[in-house]
Amino acid sequence: SMKAALITIPTLLLVFLIIILVTLLNRPERAVPEGAPDSAGKATVSLVQENSHVLDDAGEGAPVLVEFLDFECEACGAVYPVIEDIRKQYDGEMTYVARYFNTNHANSMNAALAAEAAAQQGKFEEMYRKLFESQPEWAEQQESQADKIRGYAEQLGLDMQAYDQAVADPATQQRVEEDHNAGLSLGVQGTPTFFLDGELLQPQSVNDITDALDAAIAESEG
Repeated sequence: SMKAALITIPTLLLVFLIIILVTLLNRPERAVPEGAPDSAGKATVSLVQENSHVLDDAGEGAPVLVEFLDFECEACGAVYPVIEDIRKQYDGEMTYVARYFNTNHANSMNAALAAEAAAQQGKFEEMYRKLFESQPEWAEQQESQADKIRGYAEQLGLDMQAYDQAVADPATQQRVEEDHNAGLSLGVQGTPTFFLDGELLQPQSVNDITDALDAAIAESEG
């Protein structure tokens, strides 16, 4: 029966499913302004730029999954372990790219600056993990959590003088905003937003992601 089938789905997946559904349902509908230029009139924005943070690179022809994320977004935090599982499952078969898209949380920028400062020391992925794994400790606070987040940089063994300089450098914030603006021009309105091989992917469940990856892999091998 349907009920029995539901009970067998691991709790994490159910939670993910619910959060994703709620996130998608709460997203504003994308209104196309009247008289908007057609795609020919738009500057094309690349989903993966030279400075994008590629966490897994499976090489030419492999499917590319891009996530626009906000480290303070609860739905991103909930999706994080699922994406980590998918990255393990498809290791060497897909390329995964993380891009910044800060929503209206008080500490989204502090977190993104920390990730970008860590990236300058080759530690983006470590900071990406740390921010999501410790999200309950610093997220959803109105006052600045920059000091707490700086503590994570210390725990990761970063050169703190270089870290502080990077966080203070306006160019670091510009780099974060560059991703955000790219997201806006690609139609991203909330987080997490996924693109697979350039197409917007709106998963209602984990299987939607893995099915799409399977299809893309089959196509690339075909």
